[in-house]
Amino acid sequence: MALTWPWQKKSNITDILRSLGGASSAKSGAKVTYETALQVTTALACARVIAEGLAQVPFKIFRETPNGGREAAKDHPLYDLLTISPNPWQTSYEFRELMGMHLVFAGNFFAFKNIARGKIIELFPYEPGQVTVKRENGIDITYAVKLKNGDSIDIPAENMWHVRGPSWNGWMGMDAVKMIREAIGLSLATEEHGARMFSNGARVGGTLTTDGALKPAQVDELRAAWKETQGGNANAYETAILWGGLKWTPIAQQNDQAQLIEQRMFQVQEICRGFRVMPIMVGHADKAQTYASSEQQFLAHVGHTMGPWYERVEQSAEVNLLSEKDRAAGYYVKFITAGLLRGAHQARSEYYAKALGAGGSPAWMTADEVRGLEELNPMGGAAAELPKPTNVGGFGRPDISPTE
Repeated sequence: MALTWPWQKKSNITDILRSLGGASSAKSGAKVTYETALQVTTALACARVIAEGLAQVPFKIFRETPNGGREAAKDHPLYDLLTISPNPWQTSYEFRELMGMHLVFAGNFFAFKNIARGKIIELFPYEPGQVTVKRENGIDITYAVKLKNGDSIDIPAENMWHVRGPSWNGWMGMDAVKMIREAIGLSLATEEHGARMFSNGARVGGTLTTDGALKPAQVDELRAAWKETQGGNANAYETAILWGGLKWTPIAQQNDQAQLIEQRMFQVQEICRGFRVMPIMVGHADKAQTYASSEQQFLAHVGHTMGPWYERVEQSAEVNLLSEKDRAAGYYVKFITAGLLRGAHQARSEYYAKALGAGGSPAWMTADEVRGLEELNPMGGAAAELPKPTNVGGFGRPDISPTE
């Protein structure tokens, strides 16, 4: 019998991340949680880059055809769930974006598979903090889900889609926020230091000293008067008037000595390393960056950052969403990333020319396939067949050239 969950409600991302775990202090003294990690703009940007990368490209189920090609399996029950809407309140984009946020911050994504008559009819995502994974006998895995009313229910593995991030034990993804806690904590600490510096008028702290003896009431009065006339941005750069032999002695380390700006810039790179995201993707570029090198880094991001995530989700979907019968019949799921790899017009044109057999190399694409990558309608006829190379004979059709 299929399980349904009427208590499922929409949650915003802050509520989701708040529920994932408790505070953990870094050596910097900052409390690092999923929620405080969101306050670090680099961590938030890294999560968004990966989550939006999973959400923005089409995610479809395909079927292999007898002639070795493929076609969209629009008649499969999973097609609409993956491409349009997996449940009553989420679009496919929102579902996969949420998946990415959970995978990046918590290392795991859980979705209940509502199965009726042997078919998956809905996918309900859980907050990672709701789910406890239990492994028995070293093999059997079950999922204990904490309900909104405080009760817990066990879900068998066949009713749970569990996407794991990088894992140490093979059945649970590792918590990225905990693993890079020190880098995030140092960013939080430097952010707070900068904020407090400017809240005090961008001036360093120090002491007021005098050779005379002050009564406690005088000390309190002096502290209040100094704070009122010299504290905060509103009083920045005001002239301080000292009386009664008072002397001002700064004791805090100067920000240029602490290399505050350099430290904050380095923390951007550290957090990007932890999430395996290129700094340019979060808006951080060095002075030697050029348009050409930036373009190559964008393409490398698709291949080296997003590529592993695409493959991870694709394989997980095929194992958890498709049946053995589906896989035997040639069904598979795929992210369509061709649009992200287009590059510049010149580079794309050169690639297409080679694909169509320019320079005497064997063609591996038809003109209609090239048109499809450019979102153009097929022409049919000779355009649907492999063209003949431009300077050799005996290959392909003689009546079509790569430029047609």
